[in-house]
Amino acid sequence: MAVDLVEISLLGQRLTVRTEAPPEWVRRLAAYVEERVNTLRTSGVKDPMAALTLAALDITDELFRMREDTARQEGDVGARISALVEILDRLAPEPPRRG
Repeated sequence: MAVDLVEISLLGQRLTVRTEAPPEWVRRLAAYVEERVNTLRTSGVKDPMAALTLAALDITDELFRMREDTARQEGDVGARISALVEILDRLAPEPPRRG
């Protein structure tokens, strides 16, 4: 995949990001981070770097919680499938033996 240079603006700074992702995707990510930072700043966090750090921690917390939820759901599905297989094994007649 081709590597592109994408310019974004974050906290008033222009940054160039080297990425394989589509440029619009990277800009959407930057806009999301900026939105989270602005929410923190309007709630009273004055230092932009502190707001950026808190936003990063909050976004990372969301990511980790989603990963845990996904893993838990995958485990639930696996357990349900195993239970169904056990039920089917008990209900299904034994195949005839050749001999």
